[in-house]
Amino acid sequence: MKKEFHLKPQAIARRRDTATPLRLFWLSTLSMILILSTSLMAAAQGGAPQSFADLAQRISPSVVNITTTTTVAGRTGPQGIVPEGSPFEDFFREFQDRNGGGEERPRRSSALGSGFVISEDGYVVTNNHVIEGADEIEIEFFEGFTLPATLVGTDPNTDIALLKVEAETPLKFVNFGDSDAARVGDWVVAMGNPLGQGFSVSAGIVSARNRALSGTYDDYIQTDAAINRGNSGGPLFNMNGDVIGVNTAILSPNGGSIGIGFSMASNVVKRVTAQLKEYGETRRGWLGVRIQDVTDDVAEAMGLNGTVGALVTDVPEGPAMESGMKSGDVILSFDGNDVADTRGLVRQVGNTEVGKTVRVLVNREGKTETLRITLGRREESENPVPASQVQPEEDAPAEVDLLGLTLIPLSAEMRDQLQLPETIKGLAVTAVDETSEAFEKGLRSGDVITEAGQSAVQTVAELQDRITEAEEAGRKSLLLLVRRGGDPRFVALSLQSE
Repeated sequence: MKKEFHLKPQAIARRRDTATPLRLFWLSTLSMILILSTSLMAAAQGGAPQSFADLAQRISPSVVNITTTTTVAGRTGPQGIVPEGSPFEDFFREFQDRNGGGEERPRRSSALGSGFVISEDGYVVTNNHVIEGADEIEIEFFEGFTLPATLVGTDPNTDIALLKVEAETPLKFVNFGDSDAARVGDWVVAMGNPLGQGFSVSAGIVSARNRALSGTYDDYIQTDAAINRGNSGGPLFNMNGDVIGVNTAILSPNGGSIGIGFSMASNVVKRVTAQLKEYGETRRGWLGVRIQDVTDDVAEAMGLNGTVGALVTDVPEGPAMESGMKSGDVILSFDGNDVADTRGLVRQVGNTEVGKTVRVLVNREGKTETLRITLGRREESENPVPASQVQPEEDAPAEVDLLGLTLIPLSAEMRDQLQLPETIKGLAVTAVDETSEAFEKGLRSGDVITEAGQSAVQTVAELQDRITEAEEAGRKSLLLLVRRGGDPRFVALSLQSE
């Protein structure tokens, strides 16, 4: 016989009373999860702007296009067509004469770049390589009008130039931000004149900080915001609309943007432009020492506790010698700031006022001493050998194959043919092996290599030295600074085949 169970109303009520708190618990838990998820989604949306339109509209009037005009000297005879002394030289000269080409008239060459206004009275910042060698500089503003510009001053060491225009009304301008406050992953906006297309905006993030590429005073911000030829000299903005960098170069195998661009940090640019505005030139502090980094083996040999500081290898005549600095001293602190390495010391000294007396803490034979040194001016201490006095090794071949490239020192004739200013020195590429990595990465005949391994090169021997140094340092590739038509880019070539 089947049994039936019946619950009394009181029992049902008691079971409902027991289940209600549990149901409420789960409902409240689900509500909290939903609220938390909504908050996280809102936070994520707040970190990624839905649009850059308002920012672009606000800062665009301060960004300018720059057009430069340069007079290129004409050539006579068949230069560049046949080698000098060739049996065909007379034939080509007669052919040119018959066609009115025996003597070319000077011609005008134009180039494009970018810049930005930093004051209402018309000061404009751009790259030095944008205006280098220009006879005329014209600034095109976002509103559509143009003004001629005069050159106030340049700093080739940081590739910065300051221009000035005279306008009838105050100009719209932007302020420099604190580049040290920029963090990897922060949103940034690049503006400029890429490939001559006019005012253009691209966005990305800060990919890396404190990049040192080719100069003593480098402090580059790396970004994946699209930067192409023509963007040089344009601003890199943070989300507040402040300039935190000046777009200068790209790392590219083909000359176009692949998401690795470099902008000179605004904290460097601010100091440079302030000096250019006041003096028309830079005035950097000078200590007067030759230094090298402290390596592990050097630290062990000298009995040092670590590899921090800068080892003094030579003390020529100058401020440091006058104050008692000696070869073998390890500089630990400069003007109250710790010295991490040689690069850090050079930047600290360069950013210090000329004529200032600073305290320099050194480790000398295991003991610390404090020296008081009055800084000189670096620009007055530099006395480079004129290019005309730089003689190649007599036994060095005129043309050499290295890294898949056929190279020859850049001559005055080649410089004219390539329409390069006299300040450009280096190795000209006359041919590229089409099976080489160099060809794959976009190097072509007519390119000029001005630096290798972050050091200037003017002879094949110097390039070979840079290759040897890189191999001895255990590096697998060599970073080259290549200029094409004056525009710089970095290309890394493998050393495995060398």
